[in-house]
Amino acid sequence: MPRHLPAALLVAVAMAGPALAQEAAKEPLKEPAKPAAVSDRVKDVAALSPTDAATLKPGTVLFRDSRESASTNPENGLIAFDAWKKARPAEVVALSPWPGYTEPDYAQTVNGVTKQRHETLKVYVAEGRFVVAKPPSAIDLSAYANLDFLAKMDPVIRHKRLEPADATPTKDPAAAFARRPDRPWCGAGGSCIESRYDLEGKLPLGVKLANKLELGSSKKVAEFVSFQSELRVLPPAEAANLTALTRIETPVAGGLEQTIFWVNQILRFGKFLAVMQPAPNDPNRTVVTTYMALAIKADVLDRKQEYARVPVLKNLLPVQVLMGNSSFNTGSSISAGVPTYARNRIVAFADALAKN
Repeated sequence: MPRHLPAALLVAVAMAGPALAQEAAKEPLKEPAKPAAVSDRVKDVAALSPTDAATLKPGTVLFRDSRESASTNPENGLIAFDAWKKARPAEVVALSPWPGYTEPDYAQTVNGVTKQRHETLKVYVAEGRFVVAKPPSAIDLSAYANLDFLAKMDPVIRHKRLEPADATPTKDPAAAFARRPDRPWCGAGGSCIESRYDLEGKLPLGVKLANKLELGSSKKVAEFVSFQSELRVLPPAEAANLTALTRIETPVAGGLEQTIFWVNQILRFGKFLAVMQPAPNDPNRTVVTTYMALAIKADVLDRKQEYARVPVLKNLLPVQVLMGNSSFNTGSSISAGVPTYARNRIVAFADALAKN
């Protein structure tokens, strides 16, 4: 498996030469910029409220994550998986890869020595809510559970169909910890999808330099993020339980989810979930509550002290890059950081429902 991207990438950038180092060093830590096409339509809120369902106007998207703009905590917006279970149990049930999910335990072999490892995770969760000016019966969720729709959601990510038997957790014994205990991935009416995202901006240069430092080594840094996921429309009985998550009293009319169950680096799992309910005050309008959860391997974030003595690395700590607080963040997809990626994914879904 490739080495964790952020750590190797930061070392490579530090050695890339004076021009690149000076460019990064002169730019201070920044708040992630919101894309112009999105910022004027999205309203950031401290929390989603059940009353939003009756007062929200079509065209506006409410967005919430746990970040505090004035915080000096580099991990602002992340929560440890165990703390998440205690603080927000309804989210954990709905947004984990499967009910009862726990942090992975697996065997890892390094230099011929095999050891048992427990992997700790830190989770980023974003919520969105918007209203569609048509009843839930007019929304065909199956139209969104396919490759063509995924390609429109984020055009820089490429997708192809994956046979369920070829899913990494299914065929690779070393990935057995990522198998669902109740059924095979994509075995309940869902589609298996393999996706690839090529890093953008300055990040690919850092990856190439890092790989040059590893001449003779079989462990190369990937110049892309690849992931496997299950995309499906939720069965009615499963979707019905999501009122505990949305806290809107009208019955759930449908749910759509994409569960990322395997990633080549950085992340351990992810989930996009959309829940449809009739508006409490108007059955001819649909309230859509969306969620994006991304679980980051904690050891990716723990690499701080070893880079603190190198000035350029102060703006390239893994947590800064992942949370969109580095001058090296770019674009509107994964290279922009997980908060921008989540925000744009939710807005893209809102646009798709409004147009169709």
